[in-house]
Amino acid sequence: MSLSRRGLLAAGGAVGALAATAAGSGGAAAAAPAAGRGHGGGNGRGRVRTGFDRLAADGYALLKGQKVGVVTNPTGITSDVRHIVDVMHPDGRVDLTAVFGPEHGFRGTAQAGGSEGRYDDPATGLPVYDTYLKSGQPLADVFTASGVDTVVFDIQDAGARFYTYIWTLYDCMEAAALAGKRFVVLDRPNPVTGRAALGPVLDPAFATFVGRREIAQAHGMTVAELALLFDREFLERPVDLRIVKMSGWRRSDFFDTTGLPWVPPSPNMPTPETALVYAGTCLFEGTNLSEGRGTTRPFELLGAEGIDHRWAAAANALDLPGVAFREAYFAPTFSKFQGRTVGGVQVHVHDRAAFDPVRTGIGLLVTAKQTWSGFEWRSDHWIDKLTGNTRVRTMIDAGADTDEVVGAWAADLAAFRAVRKKYLQYH
Repeated sequence: MSLSRRGLLAAGGAVGALAATAAGSGGAAAAAPAAGRGHGGGNGRGRVRTGFDRLAADGYALLKGQKVGVVTNPTGITSDVRHIVDVMHPDGRVDLTAVFGPEHGFRGTAQAGGSEGRYDDPATGLPVYDTYLKSGQPLADVFTASGVDTVVFDIQDAGARFYTYIWTLYDCMEAAALAGKRFVVLDRPNPVTGRAALGPVLDPAFATFVGRREIAQAHGMTVAELALLFDREFLERPVDLRIVKMSGWRRSDFFDTTGLPWVPPSPNMPTPETALVYAGTCLFEGTNLSEGRGTTRPFELLGAEGIDHRWAAAANALDLPGVAFREAYFAPTFSKFQGRTVGGVQVHVHDRAAFDPVRTGIGLLVTAKQTWSGFEWRSDHWIDKLTGNTRVRTMIDAGADTDEVVGAWAADLAAFRAVRKKYLQYH
């Protein structure tokens, strides 16, 4: 079944210009960047316009005649940092009737592994429904109970398979198909570029909420591109899908070159620099080392009691591209080692174009195990859920070096890259 038959093409005039033309367009950008307002970051280009900015500029024509519910969180903002729900609610051109909150909640009040539950939003009076850890028919029942006709998704991703918002996207698409709802994805940048997919591809036997389906650890896609891939490759029942692309975004863009404001998509993703390393250093969640939660540099600071200068020295000896490691000591205010001083490393990326976060994460795991006798994997083998297989853990335990571990996923990654290419929407 072609994507156009699933409703990818919006009908008529300006609305048609907003929608994707086809999954296999090979990277055709939607439109030229807006001129006049704003700034273009470090590359001198005009401001990148998000999917929402373009939807609103078109008078919400794509949503005309629909009762609309929005899946969003604090990152769902306009270029002048107003939340899209607060913008849409009083606008008579769109009938916004519900909000759906993911992990951390719609307004972002919950920490990792939490949500806000069902409540009425004090600012707008809109009912807010909780989607966190709901999927399939139970989530479809939530959409049905809300009374919406169209579910809109607008959340900033971080570019890693285990960042759960893309699986909220997947679950909501699946539920919308079950409930007979139309689904609209408003695109936002991949903050660490869309240049390449990196890392191991998930084995379906290890599917969890930190990885539902077979994509690479660093997928190198936008949420709209992922939606197209999910719809064509993974969903058993196709959803009536529309996407609203960005204008002015290029695959080589890091977030700070877009001219868009950054809002932390979760409490431990405070800056775009956090996202840059996250696809690799989040692997330390699967160990007994701190991944930096409870510090001002989560995922950039890593360590444990008993680690000293030898880890940084061993990591630097790998000569990994674009990155260096500083011996560091810190005391997390919560999470692992709360209130205790630990030793470890700080990750310093000095050439982000050359930097490979997944290879770096593997190199740090290998050298941590080599230099610290206290190194352990989490007893639940969470590392296998994060990497999507047992190979990383078992190979490191068997003494494999960084190149051997990285080489083990080469064939799977090449196959994913071939699939991914069909759904890329930007040059």
